[in-house]
Amino acid sequence: MSTIEDRSSKKDGTAGDGGVDMKLEVITIPVSDVDRATAFYARLGWRQDVTPPTVVQFTPPGSGCSVQFGDNRTSAAPGSAQNLFLIVSDIEAARDELTAAGVEVSDAYHLGPDGPVSGVDPERRSYFSYASFKDPDGNGWLFQEVTTRLPGRVDPAATTYASTKDLAGALRRAEVAHGDHEKRTGQIDSHWPDWYADYMVREQAGTELPS
Repeated sequence: MSTIEDRSSKKDGTAGDGGVDMKLEVITIPVSDVDRATAFYARLGWRQDVTPPTVVQFTPPGSGCSVQFGDNRTSAAPGSAQNLFLIVSDIEAARDELTAAGVEVSDAYHLGPDGPVSGVDPERRSYFSYASFKDPDGNGWLFQEVTTRLPGRVDPAATTYASTKDLAGALRRAEVAHGDHEKRTGQIDSHWPDWYADYMVREQAGTELPS
């Protein structure tokens, strides 16, 4: 029986504090034509990073993880990378952006009780709405709309937003929720900045939202 303590998680299943930080920063995708793949990912508007001559690396906007490809980077068959998730706060805006760049993107769909259903989730629940697209080799990407994380996924003491678009989206959702709050109370809330901040932190951490 092993006596090594697992320090990677706490008893409640959330990430632990011990051990060495291990940050997933790069994944390798298999492509057959490096120049063609480079042109495609540049068209998406992803940042092309400085790399050694044999490596091509792109980083999606607001992402802490990049993708790499190049000659002899992997033995996997071109197009075999599937279900690569891109988390977005507004799936319709994400679709529109790629479509405007000439990329073929599927219609949005959501998870119903019996499987995928056409259209964005009517309640705009996090994790329920998707859209997909492929690169020229067939590597498959999935947009997934997430605005409220499941509990334990984000440390509420370290709330961050990856881009101005994400922050703006959170402010808009807080504005709508705060309007409902004022209707319920029947009073104008002069401390709305505090209410907004509380709402945005709770939303990102997946804890109970203020009413």
